[in-house]
Amino acid sequence: MITLYTAPTPNGYKISIMLEEIGLPYEVRVLDLANGEQKEDWFLTINPNGRIPAIVDHDNDDFAVFESGAIMLYLAEKTGQLLPAEEKARSRVIQWLMFQMAGVGPMQGQAHVFLRYFPEKIPPVIARYQNETKRLYTVLDRRLADRAYLVDDYSIADIANWCWVRAHEWAGVDISDLPNLTAWLERIAARPAVQRGIQIPPRNLSEEEAVKAARTLLQR
Repeated sequence: MITLYTAPTPNGYKISIMLEEIGLPYEVRVLDLANGEQKEDWFLTINPNGRIPAIVDHDNDDFAVFESGAIMLYLAEKTGQLLPAEEKARSRVIQWLMFQMAGVGPMQGQAHVFLRYFPEKIPPVIARYQNETKRLYTVLDRRLADRAYLVDDYSIADIANWCWVRAHEWAGVDISDLPNLTAWLERIAARPAVQRGIQIPPRNLSEEEAVKAARTLLQR
């Protein structure tokens, strides 16, 4: 049994979707980020960085794993799913996973912050993060020009990038001129496990409430 500590964010959805895809039994513990539950001592023993997601694998001596990319690799290696065994294909999947972790996530995350949450609107800063996010999307679009998924078969690289790119409107980034990326988004969204995973946990805040909660987080 896996315990997933999560919240309705792109990084959180990566793990709920993956768990649905691989079929491991798991239970969900939703953290109250706005009230700082992720900074409480009990959770810091699981994730010293005080962020979601994190997991505890109760079938492996209550082994804790934090950082979404590390969790995905751990689960893929545990089950032999969504990560190729062949050396070069495996490396390519990890490369595109790191592309999301080091590029799409940080850049788009800042676009979210400065467009939606930061109390002062600073147009050059917003443009800088939106433009870099769009550039990264264009890299993905080119990669998908002649393939259905980022590396041969559907993998953790697709899940990780999809969970962020699907939120492009929240970042204020238009993808109407990126047809390969758009088709890929739709292709993955049609998967039953993705449809289940994206509801765990459900996002039950209004847009106004979500912005208020995010602004509270910025002050922590």
